[in-house]
Amino acid sequence: MSRTLYYQISSLLIALCLIAVIILLMGASPIEVISNMGSGAFGTPGQAARVVATLAPLLLCASGLMFTFAAGLYNLGIEGQIVFGAIATMIPIRLFQDVLPPPLVILLAILAGGVGGALWGLLGGILNVYGRINEIFAGLGLNFVADGLALYLIFGPWKKEGVASMSGTEQFKEALWLPTIGNTEASPVSLALAIAALIITMVVLRGTYFGLQLRAVGRNLRASYVLGIPSIRQLMSAFVICGILAGIAGALQVLAVFHRLIPSTSSNLGFLALLVAMLVGFNAWMILPVSLFFSALNIGSLQLPLALNLESSLAGVIQGTLVLFALLGRGLSETDVLTRIKNRIFSWLRNAGARGQESGGL
Repeated sequence: MSRTLYYQISSLLIALCLIAVIILLMGASPIEVISNMGSGAFGTPGQAARVVATLAPLLLCASGLMFTFAAGLYNLGIEGQIVFGAIATMIPIRLFQDVLPPPLVILLAILAGGVGGALWGLLGGILNVYGRINEIFAGLGLNFVADGLALYLIFGPWKKEGVASMSGTEQFKEALWLPTIGNTEASPVSLALAIAALIITMVVLRGTYFGLQLRAVGRNLRASYVLGIPSIRQLMSAFVICGILAGIAGALQVLAVFHRLIPSTSSNLGFLALLVAMLVGFNAWMILPVSLFFSALNIGSLQLPLALNLESSLAGVIQGTLVLFALLGRGLSETDVLTRIKNRIFSWLRNAGARGQESGGL
């Protein structure tokens, strides 16, 4: 067994033990919690469809984050990119819904979402590269701006007829809704776009010169610049690509799920995608199973208050604990802390033995 795999499995087992202890302290059985979460996620076709509806934008966002992570960037502004993509999606819908054929309006809306996310990602890149603002702080600030803009539009120019409401803008006509499976929220179009984005991400990052340059920039920005790699262009490209995919995720939230612009369009999917990206590291092939697990965890946790009188926020505790210990295991495997500890113990024992021999000789 390789050292990395050993640390990762060990950290996962410790995380599961800690999660079980937390559940027991809350007065519940870990087996009951797992069982109720499973039934809450896949107990009915409608619940399974909600898992799929959450999975599609989650895959898009996690795929986008792989580009910024490869470039050594922690793009916390992905929430704002989702929201601004959703805002941009509404523009062609409001302009052309009574003029152009519905399929064309839907296509324009998805493209507009991608462009909106790209512009918001580009703004984050400009603040980071040229404004010398850390991408974490720049991203968080832009998240607040995007949320504020969405609220302004919902309660201002785009408000419902009569009184503005937190439920969002007026629903657009049903002909512009993305087709779904039955009467559920699961859209095969959304899932197909998400899987296509994931495949493209895996191919680009592992099989192209652009992906190789991006990883080189992420490993050492100064060295890659000295070697002739256009580092600034690579950083900006990572922000833009992530913004495009996040903006399309926002468009799918509007077209397939809410059918309007609402204050919480992102539904924290950007932050959840950050957890997915941190958990999988540079293994893009793991995005699908991990995203499916997190999506099922999110939907299944809604069953906990009803069945066990537990807070649904327990899902967040489980997700955070798994990610924390996975990162810890990866860090320990890279530094090989245990080997260092063993070497120091052996060194101390040898020195102690040598000192003992010297005192005995005296």
